[in-house]
Amino acid sequence: MMYDQTRAQQPAGQTRGPAERRPPGPEPLLPSTERDKIVQRLRHALNTFADTPREALEEAENAYDEATAQLGNALAERRRLPRAGWQDQAPGTQSDELRHALSQYREITQRLLQL
Repeated sequence: MMYDQTRAQQPAGQTRGPAERRPPGPEPLLPSTERDKIVQRLRHALNTFADTPREALEEAENAYDEATAQLGNALAERRRLPRAGWQDQAPGTQSDELRHALSQYREITQRLLQL
């Protein structure tokens, strides 16, 4: 474990709250509130399966449908951003702008493949 000078200088008992912590890597595709709602629906389905299996399966399927729809929308938005940066540009567009768009495509595609 590496020495964290900033953390060591904090007064005893003072720790960062969850809102102040930085998640490792890129920001999630879905906001945490939306992810939490879907996870809660899935947990509810799992917890009610013994009493009402069909209803639990329908709820789990609906949670899946919601997750895939939201991910599809988030991915479409992520695609729109780099595309807008290069698609309507003149053929002489600076290679730096094109390189940035390529980097954005690479990042989102790699994230998608890791799901």
